[in-house]
This record gives sequence, C-alpha cells and structure tokens, in this order.
Amino acid sequence: MTKHELEQMVTTLVEENHRLQQRIAELERELAKTRKTSKTSSKPPSSDVTTPPKAPRPPSVFGPRTAGGQPGHPKHERADFSPEELTATREYTLTSCPTCGGVLNPADQAPKVIQQVDIVEVPIQIEEHRGLAFWCPTCQAIHYAPFPSTVVEGGLFGPRLTALVAYLKGACHASFSTIRKFLRDVVKVSVSRGYLRKLITKVSDALEPAFDELLQALPEQHVLNIDETGHKDCGERFWTWCFKASMYTLFRIDKSRGSQVLLEVLGEEFNGLIGCDYFSAYRKYMRLNDNVQVQFCLAHLIRDVKYLLTLPDADTRAYGERLRDDLRRLFEVFHREKEWSPSVFQHSLEVARDRILATATTQVPSTSEAQNMAKRFAAHGASYFQFITHLYWIEPTNNLAEQAIRFVVIDRRITQGTRSQAGRDWCERIWTVMATCTQRGLEVFDFLYRSLCAYWAQIPGPSLLLDSG
Repeated sequence: MTKHELEQMVTTLVEENHRLQQRIAELERELAKTRKTSKTSSKPPSSDVTTPPKAPRPPSVFGPRTAGGQPGHPKHERADFSPEELTATREYTLTSCPTCGGVLNPADQAPKVIQQVDIVEVPIQIEEHRGLAFWCPTCQAIHYAPFPSTVVEGGLFGPRLTALVAYLKGACHASFSTIRKFLRDVVKVSVSRGYLRKLITKVSDALEPAFDELLQALPEQHVLNIDETGHKDCGERFWTWCFKASMYTLFRIDKSRGSQVLLEVLGEEFNGLIGCDYFSAYRKYMRLNDNVQVQFCLAHLIRDVKYLLTLPDADTRAYGERLRDDLRRLFEVFHREKEWSPSVFQHSLEVARDRILATATTQVPSTSEAQNMAKRFAAHGASYFQFITHLYWIEPTNNLAEQAIRFVVIDRRITQGTRSQAGRDWCERIWTVMATCTQRGLEVFDFLYRSLCAYWAQIPGPSLLLDSG
C-alpha cells in the first residue's frame, strides 16, 4: 500500500470518526431529553416513569416512629357544640350504687358529656304548595293564586337540596350515577340522571353573575399568577386557564393556549404584573403589551438549569454548574434576611441577581441548549427577578397558580372532562366559586344556596368580591 493510499485511508477514518462522534453527541442529547423528569423540566411529577427511592428518615430522639400523634406535637381536638346548637339533651341517672347497691345522693360535680351528631332517618322535608282557585263573576273565569318565584323555578328540589347536588358534583367529583344512588338510598328520593343534569344547569346559571363580576375585575388587578392545564371536551383538546388574584381565583376554559386568551381576558393595556412560567404565550403577550410586567417562575428556571447538568457536553455541564452555584448564592441571601437590615438585604439580592445575569451571558458554550439559555437571559433575564424590586408582594415562583390548578387536574382525572359548552361553563363557575370561597374563608355550600335563592327570586345574588368570611 502506497503512502498516498495510507494518507487517504487515514483521512477517511478521521472523517468517519468525526461523523460518529457527532452522531453519538446527538444520540446522547436525545437520550437526555427522554430522561427529563419533573426535577429537570416543567413536566408534572405524575409523568415521571420511575419514582426515585426515598431518602431514609433520620432516627427520632423519641425512638421508633409509630402511627398516630407524635410526642411533642400539640393535641388537636374539635370544639364542643354550643348549647344553642343542640337539638336535644338526654340525661341518664342511677337509682342505686352500681357497686354495693346503696342509696345515692346527688354529687356537686359536672356530668360526663358525649355529644353525638346524626342524620334523621329521612333528612328532608316535603312541602306541597297549593295555589287556591277563585271564581271571578266579572271575568267569568277561574283564577289561581300565584306561587312564589322560588317555588316555580325550583320545581321538585328546593334550594338546599339543589345546592347539595351541586356540591356533590363540583366539590366531591361525584358522577350523576353516584349522586342518584345517594339520593335514592340516603335522602329517599328517586330521580333520573337527566333531572340531575337540569339541576346543575340551574346552579350554573345562578353562579353566572358572580363569575362575570370576577372576570370583569381581572384587568384591574395589580398582580396575577397565571397557569394553564389541559382539558378534554368530547375528546377534543381544550385548555383550562387559572387566574389567581390576591382576593380571588378564576378559571376559564378555552380552545386556545395562545396569547389571544390573555388579550381577551386582560386586554391590550393591562398594566399589572403577571407571575407565570416561560411559555411562549406570555412572552408574546409581553411584546403586544408594553405596560405589562412579568415575573417568570424561578422554580422552572432552576429545573432547566438542572437539565444542563445531564447533557453529555462537558462545557455545557460546566456552564450549568456555574449557573446553579449562582442561584444557590441567591437563596443563601434569602436565608439570611433576618440577620441583615432591609437595605443590606436588598443590596445583597441585587448583587446576587447581577452575578446570575453575568454568568448566564458570558463564556457560553456553542451547544444549542447553552445558547438557548443565554438567549433567554439576554431577552428576559430581568423578568426572572422582578420580585427583588417588589419585595414582600411578589412571589419568585408561580406556585400560587400551580397549587390552585391542582384541584382542576384531579377533577379532570376523575371525571374525564366535559361534553358541551354548558359543561364547560359549569366547570368554570363551580371551580371559581370553590377556589375563591376557600381563599376568602367563605362556605361553598352556603354560597351555592344563597346564589340559588337570589337567582330564583330574581334579585341580585351574593358577591365573591364583596362577601367576607
């Protein structure tokens, strides 16, 4: 073999080795993507293929841990019912000493008390409403006394029983078949699934004014945490948007996951601050609305930085480690808040922020993942740290909206979604009522009952903005 042939062979092998190295790097990146978990991406924990082993619990100073209340924890007991809440009092007496059979004298001691709650055998009252007939000699006709509007609109079920059905359907995720069995076996009333659906429609209509009031107030809020999750309607893909304000939470189901929803709900001139993840719809809304400020979720950013540590390229991993270390320094500052004066604490946060921004945009490796991270910081880095200049009233993460939307995810897994526009309207309204009542210390069942009574009486109903717990 000649020298020229050897050189040509070496060149071919070098080129082939280079192609293989590139292919290996591509495959390793693809493998890293498939291994994404909830800790290295925005994927929910339920999407993790495997559950990592739990860290062993440190031994307790009180010995092995047992079930039930733990030593050193305060005891929790429910308060007794007040005398006004009691419907009956039963007293038990002794005629002779249970030990020796002797005569007993009343003792100057308080009795032992056990309070017991139960439902009556048939926990309903059945009323018959009669519109009496009257003859008018002048008109030569019979006229009937009119029924109250609450009776006419309610029909078979009164407001409390209708509110109970709505509570079972909304708050307890019960199906119409389950509610039907409950009414048949416990309440002793048999109705069809179709009638139950009509009851839910009545409650949905009664909640519409309260829901619309919150929807119209959204553009006036100073801070909103927003998140979205999937929703199914007759097999079609919809999206449930969650808008969490300081005083209430509103849910909206829409076909779109894009910025058009934000434009429709908040308008083009919303000048508050939005807490959200780095989803493209929020970035587009920032471009369309110069007034809005955005706090991107710091927790999502940390997961994306952790993902860099799983990639095969050493320079990319080193870049991710520098970012991770700087983020750790930021949290170290948080933990020392009580040690410093407000001015020193504020300055330390700003220094930690500036260090992160500098690290993210200097000495960036050429890999696409590192370059994308650098471009993110160059374009929107300041939006990850709005909370530093608005301390104590802006959260650095979007946990508020994510926690509020968790109930919706549970409901979706149980009910499998909706089947019509009426179903979507019901979900929006009942989810909004439940979340806002919890947020404001109101009772969900009481709000449903009062809304029904007002709606059937054709008077303004209760407000989720004005009512207080």
